Amino acid sequence: MQTLSVHVVDVANGRVARDMRVDVLHCAEGRWREVVSGKVAGNGLVDAIEGVPEPLGAGEYELRLHVADYYRARGTALPEPPFMGVQVFRFAIADTDRHYHLPVKLTPWGLSCFRGA
Repeated sequence: MQTLSVHVVDVANGRVARDMRVDVLHCAEGRWREVVSGKVAGNGLVDAIEGVPEPLGAGEYELRLHVADYYRARGTALPEPPFMGVQVFRFAIADTDRHYHLPVKLTPWGLSCFRGA
């Protein structure tokens, strides 16, 4: 079982944020490096995370949600620069025996992210 799962819902349009790019980065020795980059699938999950060969280890992580690109691809008019271009959410994994599920609810103007069950 992978340590992390991410589920993204576009609450502005009442659907999952299908095709939105999401990057997961890990901080080691003060440097951020990409662990995986993928898109939200039809079920709302970032499937690329499941493809990571090893479960994520303990440490600090960052989600990068490409919000403006997603909404522009849907035809949503956004200002330039957009209010949320790439939204960053930092979190930590302390217990690698537990699963960390991050539900994300977003609009072009804000988001909510928390650790779910």
